[in-house]
Amino acid sequence: MEKTDLKLRAFVAPTPTVIASAYDENGRTDACTLAFVMMSSHFPPCVTIAINATAKRKTLKSILQTGAFVVGYPSFEHAKEADYLGVETGYNADKLANIGFTTSKAKMVNAPIINELKLSLECKVVHTVTVGSHTQITGEIKNIQADPSIIDENGKVSMQKLDPMVYDEEAFVYHRLGEPVLDAFKPGATLKKALMQS
Repeated sequence: MEKTDLKLRAFVAPTPTVIASAYDENGRTDACTLAFVMMSSHFPPCVTIAINATAKRKTLKSILQTGAFVVGYPSFEHAKEADYLGVETGYNADKLANIGFTTSKAKMVNAPIINELKLSLECKVVHTVTVGSHTQITGEIKNIQADPSIIDENGKVSMQKLDPMVYDEEAFVYHRLGEPVLDAFKPGATLKKALMQS
């Protein structure tokens, strides 16, 4: 089947929506909403975010100055606030105060946790690189804070309870996470075994 060539652009659909937060040089909190985020190492646990360097994002400047940041995962109950943090600039407004969000100092790094978010990763910057328009920042996860309401019976974060915002870069819309449909790794292991026996 012949495929169609599409216009070149950033293609990150779907992806979790996250809010990166950091302290600026005066100790004030900066925060911005991002779609460019991924887990980048199991050992040590690391997460990589990318922030548009050409847009002069204040949060990017703060992260690079302090060497620390927090990745917070907004639930759909805060969709409007999360979207606002992505369209307003910290140079023009006290964004968190405007939406009534509060912060606490992270336990393990010099960065603020947004109290209203139910899941937060405290990160120490371990690597940065600028690729094209964005600066990629890898942070080693030093602590994970989760609201008890999103923890399952096994002590793990339940994505269904978190109700994260899933961003579609193609359509510029947010989606809800669907129902679980298949256990990871089991179908592949079954197929691998069957192929080895054939």
